[in-house]
Amino acid sequence: MKTWITLIQCGVLSLGLALGLAQADDFPAKPIRIYVGQGAGGGMDTLARMVSQRLSTSMGQPVVVENKVGAGGIIATEFVARSPADGYSLLLSPIGNMVFTPILTPKLRYSPTKDFTPVSLLATFPLVLVVNAKQNINSVADLVAYMKAQPSKSNYGGSGPAFQFASELFRLKTGTPGEFIQYKSTSETLTAVLAGDLIMSMVDTGPAIPQITAGNIRALAVTSPTRLPNLPNVPTMAELGLPDIEFRYWAGVFAPAGTPAAVVKKLEAEIAKAVKLPEVTAQMAVNQVTATSSTSEELSKLLVNDLARWTAVADGARMKRDGTP
Repeated sequence: MKTWITLIQCGVLSLGLALGLAQADDFPAKPIRIYVGQGAGGGMDTLARMVSQRLSTSMGQPVVVENKVGAGGIIATEFVARSPADGYSLLLSPIGNMVFTPILTPKLRYSPTKDFTPVSLLATFPLVLVVNAKQNINSVADLVAYMKAQPSKSNYGGSGPAFQFASELFRLKTGTPGEFIQYKSTSETLTAVLAGDLIMSMVDTGPAIPQITAGNIRALAVTSPTRLPNLPNVPTMAELGLPDIEFRYWAGVFAPAGTPAAVVKKLEAEIAKAVKLPEVTAQMAVNQVTATSSTSEELSKLLVNDLARWTAVADGARMKRDGTP
């Protein structure tokens, strides 16, 4: 009896594999849509359109970018989570919607690990720690000493959960006091640093570099594992003895859970080819991000590790959980 059951199970697995391979052979047979939860012209939208053009050419079917804006990217994420698991509906998500939002909003209607199949990374980017150049703060050590001596003047801020998580990580690892202040954009955050409303901020490099170059703000450290080509004189956190504050945020492509493995592997391979194109790499560099592909398994592992890492930060900093989307 056990032999017959084993044979039947093997037959079912073989049939499933054959069907998956057949789907991959025929895939894509119609247009693919990449959904983006951010507005047209924004960072995620720009990344999606860079890659979609190349995928359209290489895969022989239109790859269309569709913006589903609302609720900080939650609407697009939920939509793809409920879409057919056939590879024709994909999500380009920043780390925020797959890691930070689920941590801060426990009652979300999607699970980043249960409702999605990771396909590939698309880009990574670090943050840079900045202060007002007029302040007598020339290093991270100076900043830490100032914040401990002047807790009432040690507000820090940023334009969303990604920047709050980074700031709280810095505060936890350096033992500094302060209160996080929320802003609508990185530009507003930098204005607050220039006005003296914030003692420091951890921001994305794109908006910060013009102010750094102009001498209005001072860059003290970057969170990347190596120095950045456009900020060669700015040390990494690890160089300063703070390896626990080393990280790169990311944007990745996700499919609904249950998408056939063979289809995922085909998409993964096509994205890797697109990301390695010199013009794509150069275009992403202009936008201050690093073109980065991965396997589905690598992105899955990164997602799980980041959920654990940043949950610990939220717990340690006692960050507020809303409980509802």
